[in-house]
Amino acid sequence: MAEIKFEIKETIGVLSESSKGWSKELNLVSWNDAAPKYDIREWSPDHSKMGKGVTLTAEELKKLREFLSGLSL
Repeated sequence: MAEIKFEIKETIGVLSESSKGWSKELNLVSWNDAAPKYDIREWSPDHSKMGKGVTLTAEELKKLREFLSGLSL
């Protein structure tokens, strides 16, 4: 399996943190030297390991914001 290269271009915010120190974050990440995309996933404290996540384009993130703003929480 090929190595996945990534670079966190901007940390937007931490959504939650586990008792083991991992944090679920929204970041702007460049994967394999491609244009950065918005990314939600769990990261180890030093960001050397990651969990499964979801990557969104700016348009997808805007749509998600629209969906979330319509929820009654």
